[in-house]
Amino acid sequence: MQTPLRYIDRSQDLAFMQHALALAKQAAALGEVPVGALVVENGVIIGEGFNQPIAQSDPSAHAEVMAIRAAAQFKQNYRLPGATLYVTLEPCTMCAGLIIHTRIQRVVFAALEPRSGAVISQQQLFEQSSYNHKVQFEQGLLAESSSTLLKEFFQARRKK
Repeated sequence: MQTPLRYIDRSQDLAFMQHALALAKQAAALGEVPVGALVVENGVIIGEGFNQPIAQSDPSAHAEVMAIRAAAQFKQNYRLPGATLYVTLEPCTMCAGLIIHTRIQRVVFAALEPRSGAVISQQQLFEQSSYNHKVQFEQGLLAESSSTLLKEFFQARRKK
């Protein structure tokens, strides 16, 4: 059964995405691919994270996973209906699956991930009719800032 859609307040989207970009910069400072994410419910951040697969020795430690784990612990629930996930890069297949299973209502992401993005760029997982939960999504908010951060990170890495 699909979770009923709730009213979406977009008034704070920019501020939340700016916060996600700040988290991405934390990842870059640690030598991780600069992706940041946060989960918001009723205008309150209930979980946040950034990429940490190297630091955690955990290939699943993507920004979205870290933010959703923190939000689920905060809520003491493995479902997050009505929540919005803000992330600086289009989610991959693993993260898109997690978002669906968590029942997050909405995802706002900045930059497209042309090789492995699973929302728009490749699989379009949120639009598959076989899932009993439909995730609303929006793309492009601060996309240029996120793309620039990623490009600069990889250019610096290649110089090393």
